[in-house]
Amino acid sequence: MRDETFATAIGNLAVHKLRTTLTMLGMIFGVGAVIAMLSIGAGAEQKALDAIGRLGLRNVLVRAKEVKPEERAELRKKSLGVSLRDGEAIMEAVPNVERVMPRVEVKPYKIMAPGAKTKGKVFGISSRYRDVADVGLAEGRFFDAKDEREHAQVAVIGQEIRRSLFGYGAVLGKQLKVNDVWLEVIGVLANDPEPAAKGTASRSTSKEIWIPVTTAMRKFDRDPLDAPVDELLVTVKEGVSTRATAEIIEPLLQRLHGGADDYEIVVPEELLAQSRKTQQIFNIVMGSIAGISLLVGGIGIMNIMLASVLERTREIGVRRAIGATRKDIRSQFVVESFAISLIGGIAGIIIGIVLARIVAAYAGWPTVITVSSLALSTGVSVAVGLVSGIYPAARAAEMNPVEALRYE
Repeated sequence: MRDETFATAIGNLAVHKLRTTLTMLGMIFGVGAVIAMLSIGAGAEQKALDAIGRLGLRNVLVRAKEVKPEERAELRKKSLGVSLRDGEAIMEAVPNVERVMPRVEVKPYKIMAPGAKTKGKVFGISSRYRDVADVGLAEGRFFDAKDEREHAQVAVIGQEIRRSLFGYGAVLGKQLKVNDVWLEVIGVLANDPEPAAKGTASRSTSKEIWIPVTTAMRKFDRDPLDAPVDELLVTVKEGVSTRATAEIIEPLLQRLHGGADDYEIVVPEELLAQSRKTQQIFNIVMGSIAGISLLVGGIGIMNIMLASVLERTREIGVRRAIGATRKDIRSQFVVESFAISLIGGIAGIIIGIVLARIVAAYAGWPTVITVSSLALSTGVSVAVGLVSGIYPAARAAEMNPVEALRYE
């Protein structure tokens, strides 16, 4: 009997193809919106977590702030800016600090190789940087302590720098020139997704050149009004709270800098917590907006089913006259409503996945299709369909067979 009820319901929907399709549109776009929005949100979350992970959850970053040119001279009377002296003070005065590594940015006015030139960023970093940050190499090696000690003129370059200067051929051992200093390429950085979290470096490593920090400090000129160091990466011991360490570093730096507001402290662990909280709020808001579409779709189903009950009054009377029970009539309309929402939900899943892929391809924004988003959107659409069909089904089942047969 259940198979007969289902077949009858599907047959009735097939008879009115246009009406059924229009009724499904609310479900299709509602489910598609839920999946697309949750996928975009999950992609954004993954991107932010990757960016924060590359900073290292055991690290505290002390960064030189951008200062307006007209304010720098006055500020330097109070403070030298972030410097190696700060790093030494942190190592001596702050407990549970494992190491402090400086990073210096070189401002290039020329980046070239024989027959080619490009633009990019140049950073001097510690040879131990890879010990605390998630950095991959596509080929070659990273500079070591010996390179750093000898101020070696070597470089590890990003993928875009490599393509612009050397194409796709062999690159290790070749020379490139930054300003007036020639550097030997000893490694190429792996492709790295662009960070998307507040407080993380807003750059892609593909357009970067990394050199030993001592080389950057000794062989490249810097504006005397700039901070000696652009960033200090402070690594704490395993199991030690980076937040507590940052709270100790703050007053120490205030004294060393004479109260000058020329630095900022970034704690990746806090960024991680903030990012997750923000993403949760984003998912709730986007899910709620998309859920309204599902609700509208459910109302549409209910309206059409009520109209269908009125339209098929005589049919209901005939079925009751030849032996159909109220339960049979009720089941038929509930199954029709369920079928509309189920088919609409499946079509919505396909559209949602396609939309997510289009966003990923067009905007370069990663999307993550999760099982939970598929289950949530499908479950809600089916539930909305069932609820929307219950009232029309009840009205159909309660009809008086004699009055239904007389209905014109």
